[in-house]
Parts: sequence; C-alpha cells; structure tokens
Amino acid sequence: MGKEIKFSLVYRDMWQSSGKFQPRADQLVRVAPAIIRMGCFARVETNGGAFEQVNLLYGENPNKAVRAFTKPFNEVGIQTHMLDRGLNALRMFPVPADVRRLMYKVKHAQGVDITRIFCGLNDVRNIIPSIKYALEGGMIPQATLCITTSPIHTAEYYAGIADQLIAAGAPEICLKDMAGIGQPAMLGKLVAMIKAKHPEIIIQYHGHSGPGLSMASILEVCKAGADIIDTAIEPLSWGKVHPDIISVQSMLKHYGFQVADINMDAYMEARKLTQEFIEDFLGYFMNPTNKLMSSLLLGCGLPGGMMGSMMADLAGMMTAINNNRQKDGLEPYSEDALLVKLFNEVAYVWPRVGYPPLVTPFSQYVKNIALMNLFTESMHKPRYSMMDESIWGMILGKSGKLPGEVAPELIELAKEKGYEFTDADPQSYYPDDLPRFIKEMEEKGWERGQDDEELFEFAMHETQYRNYKNGMAKEQFNKDLQAAKDKKLQKKGISLADIAAFKHAKADPIVAPEDGTVLYEVNGGDEVATSIAPAIGKEYADASHFCYVQNNLGQMIDIPACLGGRLVDIMVGQGQHVRKGEIIAYIERKQS
Repeated sequence: MGKEIKFSLVYRDMWQSSGKFQPRADQLVRVAPAIIRMGCFARVETNGGAFEQVNLLYGENPNKAVRAFTKPFNEVGIQTHMLDRGLNALRMFPVPADVRRLMYKVKHAQGVDITRIFCGLNDVRNIIPSIKYALEGGMIPQATLCITTSPIHTAEYYAGIADQLIAAGAPEICLKDMAGIGQPAMLGKLVAMIKAKHPEIIIQYHGHSGPGLSMASILEVCKAGADIIDTAIEPLSWGKVHPDIISVQSMLKHYGFQVADINMDAYMEARKLTQEFIEDFLGYFMNPTNKLMSSLLLGCGLPGGMMGSMMADLAGMMTAINNNRQKDGLEPYSEDALLVKLFNEVAYVWPRVGYPPLVTPFSQYVKNIALMNLFTESMHKPRYSMMDESIWGMILGKSGKLPGEVAPELIELAKEKGYEFTDADPQSYYPDDLPRFIKEMEEKGWERGQDDEELFEFAMHETQYRNYKNGMAKEQFNKDLQAAKDKKLQKKGISLADIAAFKHAKADPIVAPEDGTVLYEVNGGDEVATSIAPAIGKEYADASHFCYVQNNLGQMIDIPACLGGRLVDIMVGQGQHVRKGEIIAYIERKQS
C-alpha cells in the first residue's frame, strides 16, 4: 500500500469561487452531518476570507455561523480550517496588528483549528507575524505559497520562502494554486524539495480547476510527497472551482495511494442539500460562466474565482470603449475580441508591475490596470493614466515587496506624481486601533461578545458591521435578492407587471382603514423611528402586529398582519402617506 493521502473539503471556497454569498448558519448546520458521514474528509474549510464579510452583507451574525458550523466537526475530530490573508486578515485591505492578533484568539475559541495564512506577494514579513499570533492563540498556522507561473516563480524561489516560514514556526505549508496555472512538473519538484529538507512538514495542495491542469498537478504533488489535497463536491465542483472528491479519490486509489473510501449515500445527500441552497437564494448571485473551464486562463493567469466579476466589469466598459471607437470611425469590439485584448493587456502589465501573484487583492489590481488601459487607449490617453491609491500602494511597496522589478516607465510616472517607493515593513503603516472600537462599543452599549468576537468583527469589518447592526444590510440584501429574482423572471419573458401580479395573486392585501401616515416602528409616544420597513420574506403570526397608520387626528391605528404568513411585497414605505382603502403590503398565507 502506498503513502496515505488525506482529503479536505473546501466548502467555503466552493461557494466563494461560484458566486457572492455563503450559505446561512442554519443551512451549514444541515449539511455538516452529511459531510461527516461521507467518511473521506480529514479536514473541512469552514470560514475565513470573505466568509464573515458576506454574512454581514446579508444581515447574519458571522460569529454565530462559524461556531455553528465548526461544532459538529469538532465533535468528531475532523479538523476545521480557515483562509487568512496575512496583512489583510479577512478583508481586502491591511489590518492593524492588534486586530490581527485578536483574530486568532477569537477563531480558536469559535472552534477553528487551522489558519491558512497567505500574502498575495509571498512577502514573509506579512506572513510571519500571523504565524506567531496563531501559535499564541492556540491555532495551527499553515503558511502558504501563492503559486503562479513566471520567470521568477521557480521551485527554487518558492522553496526558499518555505524555508523562512518553517523556520518561523509553521508546521504546515500550503501550495495555493489559486488560478490553477501552476505547472504540474514545477509543483512536483517544489514538494520534493520541501520534503527532502523538512520531511516532518505537512504539505497541503489547493488547486482550482479553471484551466484544466489541476488533476495532473494533484498526481504530481502526491507522487512527490504531499499529504493533503483540497477537493470539492457537486454541484459546485469543476469549472472555476476545484476537482471533485470522487475523481481525485479514484485517480489516487488506482495509482496505489492509500485513500479513504467515500460513503456515496452521504455524498448524494450533501450534493442534494448544496443544490437546495443554490435554489433557495445563493444561485441568484452566481455567474454561470464560473461553471465553465477555460484554457484562456493559462495566458493571463487570472484566478477563476474572479472571472464572473471581471466579465461584469468588461461588459460595463465595452459600451464606453465602443462609443469612443465609433467616434473615430472604427468597428466596435465584440465581447470575445475585447476579452482577448484584456487578457493580452494583463499579460503586458503583469511583468511591468513586478509579477505579483494574481490572487486577492493583487489580481483585482492588475485586472483593473489592464481594463482601464484599454479604456484610456480608446480616449487616446497613455497607459497607466487611471490608477487608484490601492494600485499605487502595491507598486510603491506599501503592501509588501514585489517579486520582480517595476518597469522604468512606472518608476518615472511615480516620480512625476511625487510618490516615493518604500521597503518599510507594511504593518508599520497600520498601527494598533482596537481602543477606538472598544470606546465606541461602550458608548453605543454594544456587547463585545463571547471571547470578544463582536469586538473583533466590528474592528475587522467596520462598515459592514455597522450596516448589520442598524438593519441596512438586511434591507439591501432583500432588495438585491428580489431584483435578482425579478431579473430571472424577465429573462423568461415575464414583465414586471406580471411579476407583481404573480406575487400578489396568492397573497392577502393589508389595506389602510383611514387616511394617514404608515409607520412600521415608533420609539414610544408619537416619536417616529428612523428604522426601515420590514424585510421581504418576514414571517407573521395570525393577527400579529404589522404596522401603524397615524391618522389625521394623530391617533395610532394598529394594523394586523391579516391571517399571517410571509411578507411578499411592500407598497407603502415608512413615513409615506396612504389613503383609505389603499394597499400597504401583501402577505402570503402559509399553505395548510
């Protein structure tokens, strides 16, 4: 029997690479038993990266979601792991050191065992502090190499970085092949080099399937000594996501490796539940192109997970570019032609900005430079005319040391703008900041939460947390979800009027009994609250309170929620006037 290979299910990243949102806490709790019963996973990715942020965006407490999802895996001894962006922690921009340090204590207390720490530039200065903080917090730090293919990114280059991370205390190394463009031969050579020097180090491989190399890469790293392979399950495997556990297990088993068997009944249950979550609401925010593989990704090196957003950006820019071309008497670009030009421009820009591995946020930066270059070209302006402060921060070294040299034309442009390059520790630009958040929470009367988890969430995602607390996030999410549902119906040829009629057909109208002002909430007495209208989808009991109508005499008339049910539409907003007999909202009764 050959070497044992263990498997990890990257359930978080399956969703992240497919669309915008993650499942709700109640959905995660439902799918966890099926994942456990599959019997083939030693690890499950439960959170990290954008997980908590998108929870806040649809109005759910991310701390409760993490605790709920990790608990069943903790109870059976399956290790849980999270994605951690080093200097950026769980967001897209740098984080103060004290907030980074708090993260590991919070996540360990919530049941997360392993943190996968990466820096998009592979700058050890952004990773080593997190190794230290994770060890202090009781977590296992898995230091990460962001894999790409360039003249700089050789096996020797990566092995040298691995030596530094292992010396700093990392017991594990992850090869994060975020675009799936790592060449199998190089990956196998790299694993062999690390294992020869550090045989005790656990190596985990994470490869997206977008350009089609991932299965070959998995076989090569396993032959070279890798220990754990990240996999996905249907209906979210393949495409721009990850290889499916069934195919990976079969390939390695027939090669002679020792691998766990798969309980197929449990696999089908997890598959069914995942599809159910897609149909519930998550699918409305998924780009269908992420289900497709594309060899074009090999040329540009962009990660598959951002292809959906990139295509949306491209579609938005295409009109402006083609308008400019038409003014010059030129033929407009088709979407395919402009996509090829964009890929070519990424290939042009990438070496000139120092070969940053194309992973969050640097993949977005390089793509944005290329896209804006195409736009400025159509305006007869030079390249690099439209770059924001974040992009310049990368070029100047404020995010870390770039792997390659910045092109002379960009150095000259920086001098013209009065910018200075730096080799200072990136963390030095972002001093400790927790006292500010503690003070505000005390002033607002907000609880810091179990193990300071609410304090952490506020400090990590300040804007999203405020919107979560005041209800704006939930309101906006419900608007976005309804718009996405309506758009899907419109694509089927159903008009907005028909959509409204469909929603109202099975619903009971809530009718204003008198002329007056609609108030969904009041703060006592006659003081009108500044709160929002209730969320579409909210459930009401029979004859329960729905809203008030304040009549022309100033009297508050309590309006009941008909026979109860689910709110499907609001016709009159908070503080708006209504006439007697007009419909305020529609509530759909539960089917008996």
